[in-house]
Formats: sequence, C-alpha cells, structure tokens
Amino acid sequence: MTDNQEDKEAIYRKLVRPKMMFDLKKRIIEHLLVKKKYKDLSYTAKQMAEELGTNVRYISAVLHVEFHTNYTTLVNKYRIDEAKILLTNTRYEELNVEEIGDMVGFAHRQTFHTAFVKFTGMTPRAYREKYKSKRIPPSKKNKK
Repeated sequence: MTDNQEDKEAIYRKLVRPKMMFDLKKRIIEHLLVKKKYKDLSYTAKQMAEELGTNVRYISAVLHVEFHTNYTTLVNKYRIDEAKILLTNTRYEELNVEEIGDMVGFAHRQTFHTAFVKFTGMTPRAYREKYKSKRIPPSKKNKK
C-alpha cells in the first residue's frame, strides 16, 4: 500500500465508526450479492446509499477499508465471477459471449471484455475454451 492509500484509509477509518463499518459491509454484500443488484446496469453507489439509509461517502469508506476497492470495481468483480460460472455451464453454451455479458450486467461488449481480461488475464472466449472440458452440466432438477 502506498503512503497515499494509507492516508486515505486512515481518513476513512476516522469517518466511519467500526460498528457502522461492519454493519454497512454486511448490508452492502446483501444488496450486491444476495439481491444481485450488480446485474442492474443503472444501479449506482448513490442509489445503494439511499436504500441503506446512508451517504455515498460512507459507502466509499467501507468499500475502500473493507473491500480495498471502489464501487465500480467491486460490482464488476461480482459480474465477472458470475460470467465465469455461466461460461462454464453447459446450460448456457449456446449463448455467445456478448449475451453472457448482458446477463451479468454489462451494457457494452467492450466493457465486459476489458473487465474480464482485467480480472482473469484472458478473454471470455479464451476462458470458455480453456474450461470447456470442465464445464458444469445443468442440474438434474432443471431437466424436463
């Protein structure tokens, strides 16, 4: 961590009390992961702050201190994590990469591609090919 990052983290830690930090972290995870808000193209940190009854500065502080990232990067990480699952699930093998990107919340093919490479080091297509033999078959309960 650079001196600037350490300074920022110290400022954020002073801004938000530890109990509030812990509570907001749990609520952010619930909103983004459990409710899958990361899939919503128009969902912003401001909207999340309003729904959680707080402000964007507190959301940013929690993201920085607890997740070591910002809102956009965290949302994209969750999107890419889901895309990796879909790309390796035989249930979605007929979908092209762009459709997978749409399903997980990316508005543009290039944004999806860039984020995927950032988090995995390879393109979505290359990822799908690499893990083709390890694909997840659809569950038996989903079969008719």
